[in-house]
Amino acid sequence: MTFILMGLTEDGKLAPFLFILFLFVYLVSIIANLGMMFLIYNTSSLQTPMYTFLSFLSLVDLCYSSVITPKMLADLLSLRKTISFIGCAIQFFFFDTLGVTEVLLLSAMSYDRYVAICHPLRYVSLMTRKKCLGLIFMVLSIGTIQSTVQTAVAFTHEYCGSNLINHFFCDVLPLLKLSCSGTLWSDCALYFFVGTSGGGSLMTILVSYTLIALSILQMKTSKSRKKAFSTCTSHLACLFIFYSTAFFSYMHPSNYDFNKQDRAVAVLYTVVIPMLNPLIYGLRNQKVKTAISQAFHRSF
Repeated sequence: MTFILMGLTEDGKLAPFLFILFLFVYLVSIIANLGMMFLIYNTSSLQTPMYTFLSFLSLVDLCYSSVITPKMLADLLSLRKTISFIGCAIQFFFFDTLGVTEVLLLSAMSYDRYVAICHPLRYVSLMTRKKCLGLIFMVLSIGTIQSTVQTAVAFTHEYCGSNLINHFFCDVLPLLKLSCSGTLWSDCALYFFVGTSGGGSLMTILVSYTLIALSILQMKTSKSRKKAFSTCTSHLACLFIFYSTAFFSYMHPSNYDFNKQDRAVAVLYTVVIPMLNPLIYGLRNQKVKTAISQAFHRSF
């Protein structure tokens, strides 16, 4: 069986412009994320848990955008936007795995900021390299297990009607609308995992930052408060952008009809955010800016 994707736009005159725009965004995303990983790996001052998490976030973002963007770019120049049943399942599996991994990784990073600000004297003993790598392995494992279950449930349905997916990639909600069998189990799996992973992650972030805010308010000098808050601003910016777009996309009933607005929001969290994350951390983090400056000095 072969599915036909609606694509990003039905306007043939707009497609070349979007192709050039998102090709540029994708290339910047590749360079920025690879650069961030290389910078952290080769800079001794960045060998801390926070930057280990950031390096893994860059790897996830690089893979996350690469699952969706190349196919999207090819479809912008194609008259017939097709994807096989197996190809659709594989794309959804990796998209879901990496998306959930990023959600959980952002919550692990909020815990790291909580320990650094609320327990600075115990930070080294609490956030050991072994614990940091353990958290990374845990979030990746949860993402993989969840995606395996969702993919297995979604792609065991019978698809015997229309094969037109009203989206530019294989996502679960527009895919389930094509099923001619009951989707109760898929709906239950979707809302269960969104509730547990997304809700649990969001709760961890809210609790961590509530405790961080209380700790910052108790600091005696404005300089200390400003320094502590500055270490969180990059993470907060990434959290706000990712969560606002993801919840907008998935907090819909299963019979919801996707439209151009939904596709535009999906572009943000699949293509644009993976580019923004390393740029936000690079522009807002003084240590990263210093390491970039030193790297340029060494090179030239």
